Amino acid sequence: MTDDMKKVRVELGDRAYDILVGPGLIADAGHHIAPLLRRHRVAIVTDETVGRLHLPALEKSLDEAGIRHSAIKLPAGESTKSFAQLEKLTEWLLGEEIERGDLVIALGGGVIGDLTGFAASILRRGVDFAQIPTTLLSQVDSSVGGKTGINTKHGKNLAGAFHQPRLVLADTDALQTLPMREFLAGYAEVVKYGLIGDRDFFDWLEANVDRLKDGDVEARIHAIVKSCEAKAQTVAADEREGGVRALLNLGHTFGHALEAATGFSDRLVHGEGVAVGMTLAFELSARLGLCPRQDAVRVRQHLARAGLPCSLADIPGKLPDADELIALMGQDKKVLDGKLTFILARAIGDAFITRDVDPDTLRALLREREPA
Repeated sequence: MTDDMKKVRVELGDRAYDILVGPGLIADAGHHIAPLLRRHRVAIVTDETVGRLHLPALEKSLDEAGIRHSAIKLPAGESTKSFAQLEKLTEWLLGEEIERGDLVIALGGGVIGDLTGFAASILRRGVDFAQIPTTLLSQVDSSVGGKTGINTKHGKNLAGAFHQPRLVLADTDALQTLPMREFLAGYAEVVKYGLIGDRDFFDWLEANVDRLKDGDVEARIHAIVKSCEAKAQTVAADEREGGVRALLNLGHTFGHALEAATGFSDRLVHGEGVAVGMTLAFELSARLGLCPRQDAVRVRQHLARAGLPCSLADIPGKLPDADELIALMGQDKKVLDGKLTFILARAIGDAFITRDVDPDTLRALLREREPA
């Protein structure tokens, strides 16, 4: 391991795996992947955009390691997380004669990682896969922890499975090709880890957000490692989200509903929905008297300074009314006995899970965007 590469271990017994973070990992992927293989054969799943940017370097690395490979390029975008693309991918993998002892590589952002992981979980009742996340959001969140899935007409990620990767290679060089909007969408998930349980990390982000946006490699590695350490610890304690892992959904109950309300379109990408959702979660916490008003203001100000949307008014186009948004929130995977689950906060760095939220306060909060 080179000096500028860091390793985070996800401790899950005989299914434990490493997250490697640093520059040049795609170019050196064959070296890291070869020890995982029963036979020197892999299948690569990517999208058309990422494939154009990063597939040649990955293929060259695999060639140098003597690993045979084939690749499929799927359409880019959230709409690829669908039953239609799951069928297409699964049939392709079977046509490539991928066996249980083989490895499927997800090269891309959260969409490709989620879809590929789900396909791997059902292919021959489970084949191994590795994640090579190419967006900040996927490097700090979706590639770690084994949540896989697709969207349905009822909501986001409602069909899926828990299926842990064998390895995660988070190449910070890949972030250089990200549009700033996509980088900031990932940054929302980085902020989440500070808000959930690490006030010092949030303080660090407030002081270093400009370094992160400007491409400072050392700062980016630090932010990714801190995020992955937080997620790895939570996943090890609660792999299947029976308890504390739900804290990682801070802002997501709101955010997923807003994504559904905007048709899973470019009007609002996932990280932007999370940013608005986290602001709403802190505002709701303040209105309920659970956390200091100043903390809610501080969260909103930091997300706005970073360049993220932080209110319903920041979302372009018409939104459903408050009751319709609450109905969309009712499709959340964490609903229990018909009651919404919320991640709220006592303070920055002190989040908690509750199903006891006053519906009138929630409705009043969501009505801020409704037309007069």
